[in-house]
Amino acid sequence: MARKPRKATRQPKAKPKPKDQPKAAASAGRPSVYTPAFVGQVEMLCKLGATDEELASFFHVSVRTLYRWKAKYPDFCQAIKSAGESADERVERSLYHRAVGYTYDAVKIMQVQGQVIEHAYKEHVPPDTTAAIFWLKNRRGAAWKDVRKHEVGQPGDFDTMSDDELEHIARAGGGRIVAPPAGSSKLN
Repeated sequence: MARKPRKATRQPKAKPKPKDQPKAAASAGRPSVYTPAFVGQVEMLCKLGATDEELASFFHVSVRTLYRWKAKYPDFCQAIKSAGESADERVERSLYHRAVGYTYDAVKIMQVQGQVIEHAYKEHVPPDTTAAIFWLKNRRGAAWKDVRKHEVGQPGDFDTMSDDELEHIARAGGGRIVAPPAGSSKLN
């Protein structure tokens, strides 16, 4: 039995919307779980030093979603920045105290003839050389960096040389003295 070919049915064209009417908001995707209460929570977490990965885990979202929230909700983003700066400043103060040494109140608990005795005293933590070097390299890098610039001749001689002269010196290498290229008067 042969089938009859079906007639193609034409769908009527939709009427174009006037340009004055705003488009309806697209409701694609799942609704956001973000609430304004997250601002206070994220502020406390960041003051404790939480990273973006830890924040995303706390809110049960992906890191990408956290980045979207930062872009979409300015108060959320500001809370992360300000609390993060607070945590950084705390670490900076701790590093400084570790670098210069510090004293703190401590209590030693002892048992003498069956009685518990608490003895208050001052504990001193001496300066830490590694912390001091780290502090100085970051705060006074020009004076404390590991790499030093060594020039032969007067300071800045290489800054005034042409590319050809510098290339000639580089090709010579090995510390050997080589005659300058023809027509050059800057090399001695």
